[in-house]
Amino acid sequence: MSSPQTHLPIPGSTRTAPFSAFRLGDADADAQVEVTLILRRPDGQISADTADVSAVETFAASHMLSVVAVHPPARAITLAGTVAQMNEAFHVDLGEYIHGDRSFRGREGDVHVPIDLAERVVAVLGLDERAAASTPMRMSPRASSSFTPQAVAAHYGFPTSANGAGQTIAVIELGGGYRPSDLTAYFTQQGLRVPTVTAVSVGGATNSPGSSNADVEVALDVEVIGAVAQGAAQAVYFGPNTDAGFYQAIATAVHDQVRKPSVISISWGGPESSWTAQAMDSYDALFADAGALGITVFAASGDNGSTDGTTTSTVDFPASSPHVIACGGTTLTSAGEWVWNETAQNQGATGGGVSQHFGLPSYQANAHVPANPKGLPGRGVPDVAGVADPLTGYQIYVGGQAGIVGGTSAVAPLWAGLLAIANQVNSARAGSIHGALYANPSAFTDIVRGNNGAYQAAIGWDACTGLGVPIGARVVQSVAPAPTPVPVPVPVPVPVPVPVPTPTPTPVPVPAPSDIPALLAYFTAVQTAATQAIAALKAIK
Repeated sequence: MSSPQTHLPIPGSTRTAPFSAFRLGDADADAQVEVTLILRRPDGQISADTADVSAVETFAASHMLSVVAVHPPARAITLAGTVAQMNEAFHVDLGEYIHGDRSFRGREGDVHVPIDLAERVVAVLGLDERAAASTPMRMSPRASSSFTPQAVAAHYGFPTSANGAGQTIAVIELGGGYRPSDLTAYFTQQGLRVPTVTAVSVGGATNSPGSSNADVEVALDVEVIGAVAQGAAQAVYFGPNTDAGFYQAIATAVHDQVRKPSVISISWGGPESSWTAQAMDSYDALFADAGALGITVFAASGDNGSTDGTTTSTVDFPASSPHVIACGGTTLTSAGEWVWNETAQNQGATGGGVSQHFGLPSYQANAHVPANPKGLPGRGVPDVAGVADPLTGYQIYVGGQAGIVGGTSAVAPLWAGLLAIANQVNSARAGSIHGALYANPSAFTDIVRGNNGAYQAAIGWDACTGLGVPIGARVVQSVAPAPTPVPVPVPVPVPVPVPVPTPTPTPVPVPAPSDIPALLAYFTAVQTAATQAIAALKAIK
């Protein structure tokens, strides 16, 4: 839709219809829509500027839009109105689309805002309700072997002296749910304590078991974390699977002042090409907030090799965010460990590559990250790795039955559990740990065999398994806060006294013995001189 000069397009808001999707017609003009406006991040602070909030509220009132929620720490304002009102307010043309067996409200082109909001609003999310992400989890009925999560933790040397007590791990889910009876059955069978798990509803989404694939993902996340970090509490944030719902779920976890998570695990994502730049940048700023607040974020790097399920090399987001620890996958057998790549058996491969959106971060300056497909420097994915092959997968329990599941969506919760243990051991929230990990390659076992399609494993960092798989105790040490230096007292110099010269008495001539008056005067002068000399010596002392 063309826009008059009263409005400007939001940079990076351009949408195209998904491949093989087509527009059925205009969206119902009277249908209700909720959108989330993301505001700029003020210099030196996290929360939105009050003037920016007021400007958006004024804009909403002028277009008859309701202000549903204002969340300054997340720099987010949710507005509600009809399709017709949204079309007019943002100069878009919302339509009904069909893609496969799913229909959705969508848009094409740019989102526009009034000129006075152009520098204040960095993204408008929720106009398009296509699925924002999918889960890379893979169930394997043909698994040749399997592991319990605690066996994987033992293999990687997770400390056994701590269990994550005192920590809360946030788990982000965009569908499905868990049944407490499944969790009780699973942990009882494993001889483990049933962890404390709390469901948190975001944007109307709830813990709703019944969707087979999403339920498996939720079970995998919760059961892996619960097995490797027995003492940690879990908060599962269920959000709608849209760009707005995903953002809100993460923001709710980051700024949750009740549960206060110190680690976030995300197993959902999609290729960068399926995201708008405005969304990726807004999420990345949110992940930066998390690090500043002492929260470490892990995300799966995808299960479809170097193409991430597309026709060209690309990476998965949000794993490609420079403020997220991207988790790749391996195959582990008695013969050793190598890059997970079972594409020949239609069992997937670890995601990895180089971002075409995010530049090379400073912590990867010496990692020898290759150029991205455009020939430019980019953020390399993944950062770390762990067992992911579904043919040697993880034992889980969901829907009343046992199963074996793999994928990098198992690696994110595995690492989340390790960081909860690290936080307990170190008595501190680690927050952003990229710099610490890249500065301590000895905290990893380097994986040097295999490929994920376009990229080959190599000595050091590579785009298949990153730095490698963890050596648990060393990872815990590497993310420990640097000890506060004890100030060394500066010696106070002792003043050296300035020597006072000893006065030389004036010699008194000795009179003749026959001169009695002169002799008396002589002795009086000598006595006076002696008295003066003694006084001078006392002054020096």
